[in-house]
Amino acid sequence: MDQTDSYPVKLYIYDMSRGMARQLSPLLLGRQLDGIWHTAVVVHGKEFFFVGEGINNCPPGGTPLGEPDSIVDLGSTEVSLEIFMVYLFSLAESTYRVDTYNLFEHNCNTFSNEVAQFLTGKTIPSYITDLPSEVLSTPFGQALRPLLDSIVINPGGNNITGQR
Repeated sequence: MDQTDSYPVKLYIYDMSRGMARQLSPLLLGRQLDGIWHTAVVVHGKEFFFVGEGINNCPPGGTPLGEPDSIVDLGSTEVSLEIFMVYLFSLAESTYRVDTYNLFEHNCNTFSNEVAQFLTGKTIPSYITDLPSEVLSTPFGQALRPLLDSIVINPGGNNITGQR
């Protein structure tokens, strides 16, 4: 019998605009955006994500966002739940503290990308990680940046450190 357990790792992808980005982006930005993406990593039976309140988790699909728009199979990991939680707590105390959230530079997608690499060695799709620079490269994106920088996304869930 194999001594190492393997756990599936999935990326849950949600369109925060619920289709509006696809419809309005050509008019507002002069380019097509397929969505405004929120992502989470699902492993060990929970969905983990970074929001304005820190690193949170919930049952898969258990945020007010409902079911994800798509799910990407990132492969599997041999990282146990115990080791993964130690890793998440260290991130919550350093790189992904509550005060480090930024809609463009340090958000749920940068968290998902880092966690995916830790667990599987794979990155999340580039159309997700490239979205902020695509938006900010437009005049409308630049004009809206002060407003957008003040937005904090919080789809719910339980903070892993118990802090709010």
